[in-house]
Amino acid sequence: MQLSSIPTTKIVVAVVVVVVLFEKRKMEVLQLQQQQLLLDSHIRSSLSKTRAPTHSVSVLFRRRSSVGGVRCSVEVSSGGAKMVMELVGAFNELTERMNMNVLSTSSSRLLFKCLKLSIPILQTSPVSPDGRSPLSKALSVAMLLADLQMDAEVISAGILREVLEAGELSIHEIRNQIGAPTAHLLHESLRVKNIPSRIDVLDDDNAAALRKFCLTYYDIRALILDLALKLDMMRHLDYLPRYQQQILSLQVMKIHAPLAHAVGTTYLSLELEDLSFQYLFPYSYLYVDTWLRSHETGGVSLIDIYKEELLQTLKADPLLTGLVDDISIKGRYKSRYSTMKKLLKDGRKPEDVNDVLGLRVILSPKPGECALEAGERACYRTHQIIQSLWKEIPYRTKDYIAKPKANGYKSLHMAVDVSEKSKTRPLMEIQIRTAEMDRLAVGGTAAHSLYKAGLTDPEEAKRLKTIMLAAAELAALRLKDFPSTNHKGIETDQRDRVFRLLDKNGDGKISIEELTEVMEELGAPGEDARDMMQLLDSNSDGSLSSDEFQMFQNQIELVRNLEVRDDQYKKILDEKLHMADDSGLIQVYNKEFGDKLAS
Repeated sequence: MQLSSIPTTKIVVAVVVVVVLFEKRKMEVLQLQQQQLLLDSHIRSSLSKTRAPTHSVSVLFRRRSSVGGVRCSVEVSSGGAKMVMELVGAFNELTERMNMNVLSTSSSRLLFKCLKLSIPILQTSPVSPDGRSPLSKALSVAMLLADLQMDAEVISAGILREVLEAGELSIHEIRNQIGAPTAHLLHESLRVKNIPSRIDVLDDDNAAALRKFCLTYYDIRALILDLALKLDMMRHLDYLPRYQQQILSLQVMKIHAPLAHAVGTTYLSLELEDLSFQYLFPYSYLYVDTWLRSHETGGVSLIDIYKEELLQTLKADPLLTGLVDDISIKGRYKSRYSTMKKLLKDGRKPEDVNDVLGLRVILSPKPGECALEAGERACYRTHQIIQSLWKEIPYRTKDYIAKPKANGYKSLHMAVDVSEKSKTRPLMEIQIRTAEMDRLAVGGTAAHSLYKAGLTDPEEAKRLKTIMLAAAELAALRLKDFPSTNHKGIETDQRDRVFRLLDKNGDGKISIEELTEVMEELGAPGEDARDMMQLLDSNSDGSLSSDEFQMFQNQIELVRNLEVRDDQYKKILDEKLHMADDSGLIQVYNKEFGDKLAS
């Protein structure tokens, strides 16, 4: 189309729109610059409170000393010290996510040993095709597995899988250095990895047969490991050509997402479905995502608004707070894939889709003999408080506390109307349960998950649950603590685990010999151990006390938190400041397309 054929009024409107958007972006940039100044001030304040230097990560390897009354700094650029930082930081973050019921001394030793073996190898390995370092990939998978409350063997296998893929160690070498159970899980996970290659046509029948084959012949924990690897892969597919993205997404949608439902890892299955949906049907995903995002107020999620309103109301109730020690609320929008299925399968209009918004109230009753009764009373009290806050939909209330499901599931379900006079809102589903009810619901294999996975036979469900429980019990027996040789009877803090693992002779301090040993295990020279000892040994007694090592851990945690926050800010800034599409042209709002998405 020639420029002369376009009506002058449309050209003027387009120019005005571009100018307005450009001025709006300028204002946003100025606001963000002001926010960044405040952020820098806050960071400097936080760093000064912890006595950490303010200008780089490497300052953690700097020690101030006085020479003739003049303060000076000693810079220690130690590769070994940096690897110790990575080791301690990764170990602490993993163990803090793990269930204390499975975090024994033996499992801590296994995890620590695995990290010591993997970190030196992965830090020097080439960058992955997706742009991440192999160590970053390995730790991402490990964090996923820890969040799923997997045991140390599975988490260790998740870390070592990246070492195995890099060709640095064989399964035989891992068996000799780490142990047979972890090596077995790695071997099984490699077998699971090749599942899609077993069939030529990925239709519904073949996919169902393949899923059943997996659940019958493979270690369930190896399946969960593979599912975590698949989710990590799906989160970083942008570097691949479009056709490869779609092939992998189809495999995940047909095989892995239903498997995740079958083994009870709903958290994995929902994200696998949504990511696959996004790559397979990008325009449909955009439609659903735009509609779901329309339930926001001034850029703030409705879920966050209602969650905070409910939390403050519950905490203000003296009867409820007298029954519980803690109240937590989780919120979610209905998954994009689930929403699409509702719209297509039932022919519903968007405004007729229920449960777009969802909250889960988790109550931790006060400990004692009556904790069970107090927890149930707290659930019903919460129900009453919500009734006074929003309009309940009576026919949607289901009491699975008074009448648990056949599989033992307990929870109180209700739906409320949160519409306002000026704005109609979708119904919001609320689940109320105790922490123990939630643990059983999330960790157990519910019939609902089995149904979604295509496993409706009760005998199949029973068999699967038996296999999963047996695998968990076997792992617990293997990692059960040996009788302790420490008769001091002192309960140690979670953060002391690393100190105790480094203090091999148990004398309450880390000697230069013990520090040198861990440095050598990480592949660093002995000089690094002496530099690090000089840096951390504040009283110059030639060893590290628990307090001195704790200060080191605090500094590590500070830096890791800053790195996470930096990634968050980078993402926000990228979204706010992104003004051009792939062709480099300024994006202009298309009203017709926008109206279609919002309708």
